[in-house]
Amino acid sequence: MNERKPWEQASSVLPEPLYKGLLALGADRLEQLEELRLRRGFPMTALLSEAEAETDTPPIGEEELRQVLENATQSSAHTALDKVCQGFVTLKGGHRVGLCGTAVKKDGRIVTLRELSSLSIRVARPVTGLAGPLLPQLTEDGRLLSTLILASPGAGKTTLLRDLVRALSDGEGCPPHRVSVADERGEIAALWRGEPQLYVGRRTDVLDGCAKAEGLSILIRGMNPQVAAVDEITRPEDAQAVVEAAGCGVALIATAHGAGVEDLNRRPAYREFLAAGVFRRLVVLARRGAAWSARIEVLP
Repeated sequence: MNERKPWEQASSVLPEPLYKGLLALGADRLEQLEELRLRRGFPMTALLSEAEAETDTPPIGEEELRQVLENATQSSAHTALDKVCQGFVTLKGGHRVGLCGTAVKKDGRIVTLRELSSLSIRVARPVTGLAGPLLPQLTEDGRLLSTLILASPGAGKTTLLRDLVRALSDGEGCPPHRVSVADERGEIAALWRGEPQLYVGRRTDVLDGCAKAEGLSILIRGMNPQVAAVDEITRPEDAQAVVEAAGCGVALIATAHGAGVEDLNRRPAYREFLAAGVFRRLVVLARRGAAWSARIEVLP
């Protein structure tokens, strides 16, 4: 029996009428599928590598949104909403259903969503081989030099980060490294019932759903990594945690939004770890359609 394609796995949570509307896009376009968007009052759209295309489906209503959530969680929508305060559900295969709606807060924190307004189904496609050509410039004497991956949203930061973790962990092009991943949003390894759905290497330990600052501390104390990886440093506490981790002798791989060093230096959260000299290499990514490129800079 043939294994299901990524877009087939991700779209399996759709009600039958929406799934049929998706199939009408045709096989070639379905292979490009990156996301499905379900917004109340509008037909479902498909984000392809070329553009966002509208499908031939009726306007989305509350029932369709609830049915997708029930299929994704294998429980009632009411029960599921009480468990998705982070705003997403991970599916088998590493795919993800993101949720928007009316937030209910308690003690200043979101505890549930009362009503759904839209859903995003993201198709996970593991990509391997990206790290291989870069590793010789990111290592010294067989060990990783702390590396920051920089790009605009959607350019492939997390994809490259994941493949670097995999290659380092498995010893592909370098000696094997013990790698710990602080996967706050579940986008690197995509744990599902305790098992990574996206391969990150045999010597990799993953802490899922924990804030980056706290997660790095737990991993360094408990797992003795040679390399620690985090995705999307955005807050001052994230930057401080990275600085502290570097002080423990751990090499780091991290990602951030930006166009270059000058861009980072204009933002206080990033200026701190740049001034501390945490990172030795900067990888600047660019993507145009399916084409992907990387530029490596040596940091002082």
